[in-house]
Amino acid sequence: MANIRPAQPKDAKAIARVYVETWRNTYAGLLPDSILVKMSLERQRASWSRTLVAGNQIVVLEHDGGVVGFGSCGRNKLRRLDYTGEIYTLYVLPDFHGRGLGRKLIVALFDALIGGDHDSALLWVLVTNPSRFFYEAMGGRRIAERDENIFGHRLHEVAYGWRPLAPLFSPE
Repeated sequence: MANIRPAQPKDAKAIARVYVETWRNTYAGLLPDSILVKMSLERQRASWSRTLVAGNQIVVLEHDGGVVGFGSCGRNKLRRLDYTGEIYTLYVLPDFHGRGLGRKLIVALFDALIGGDHDSALLWVLVTNPSRFFYEAMGGRRIAERDENIFGHRLHEVAYGWRPLAPLFSPE
C-alpha cells in the first residue's frame, strides 16, 4: 500500500537515496558518467536536510514502510511564464515505475499547490528524459523550452504546464 505524507527532517537520507538512484538510472546515457558516478549520497543527504529544515513543500511516497519516491513544489521560479506554481522535483525509484505511484505523487503535489492558492503549475524536464511522456500522459502541455547548465553541461529542457489544476487532478 502506498502512502504519501509531508517529508520530515528524518527523511533526508531516504530522499537522498531515491534522488541518487533515480538520477543514475534516468540520466545514464543522457549525462556524462563522471557526473553520475560522483554523486554522493552523503552530500545529497546534507543538501536535503537543509532543504527540509528550510520548510520547503516536500512530500514522500512510502510503499511497505520505505520511501520509494518524493516530490517538491512551490511558487513558479520563472516569472516570465504565466503559471503560479511549479513542481521542482518528482522522483520514483525505477523498481516502482508502472504501478500508478507517480500519478499519486503528482496528484499530491498538485493538491499541495492548490492548497497554496496556485491555480496552475509547470514542471521542467530534459527533452531527452523518457519521463516526459509520463507528464504528457498526465495532461501536461508543452509550454516552453530552454537550455540549462547542469553540472557544467548545457542541456535542453522542456516545460509542461497544467491549467487549471483542480478539475484535472481530482481524487481517485
